[in-house]
Amino acid sequence: MSDDTRSERYAELAAVGPYGVCPGHALITMVEPHPGHEYAYNRWYEDDHYYAGAMAMPWMYAGRRWVATRELQLLRYPEKSAIARPVTAGCYLSTYWITAGRYDDHMKWTVAINKRLNRDARVHHERTHVFTAFQDHEATVYRDGAAGPRDVHALDHPYAGLVLEVIDADSTERRTALLQWLRDRHLPRRLAGSPSALVTVFRPTPLPGDRMTYVKQVEGVETRLTLLWFLERDPRECWAEHFSGLDEQVAETGLGRVELAAPFIPTVPGTDRYVAELR
Repeated sequence: MSDDTRSERYAELAAVGPYGVCPGHALITMVEPHPGHEYAYNRWYEDDHYYAGAMAMPWMYAGRRWVATRELQLLRYPEKSAIARPVTAGCYLSTYWITAGRYDDHMKWTVAINKRLNRDARVHHERTHVFTAFQDHEATVYRDGAAGPRDVHALDHPYAGLVLEVIDADSTERRTALLQWLRDRHLPRRLAGSPSALVTVFRPTPLPGDRMTYVKQVEGVETRLTLLWFLERDPRECWAEHFSGLDEQVAETGLGRVELAAPFIPTVPGTDRYVAELR
């Protein structure tokens, strides 16, 4: 294929299909670097993979990395989690927004580019994927209504922290009821007067069969919801007051159970800040 033909294909692709800015889909990936490889992992991910394996891809238009120091890891619950075993596993979290309606297009590219990166020895294998899933956007609930940044801004706005919450329902039907309860009742009440500006709610989708073998297939596709709470304060300052008891409130509804509530703070790009605080 000539260079001109290849360039023309780019022009054709850009001329058709959705191109809005709403976060229709997300990649949410929580990873544990193997002991002794924390610095190497951080530099590889931040210097290379964040860009070559994510942000340079079509339709992935916003991203941010987060970190859980040991102090933050010890705040997580429940102790017996279906997500993280042990519950402290997964000290780095990366979140990315994907244009609505472009999931299939993006997946074709991401599978192909990651195969190429692996073949070219540009993949760091001393890591474990604790929780990695592409997800479809279900809802965003705002504390301040129409005021303040929208969800499209969430990964660029300088939020001081993020809480990852994963809830499992007992069935697909109960997940529908759980989503309605979260959107209409639970989240508006929890957000009122809190340091959380907004919460995004996603549901996981299965990874393609030709994914990289070191990434396990997604669990809970039919029953799980993933919540991202964006905080204006460091989660260590407000954890006890604003994030204790999330599991109890969900359990009381009989609709599901919280399998992980985990606080993070943003990384500082281009530095190894916090790496020495992971263990």
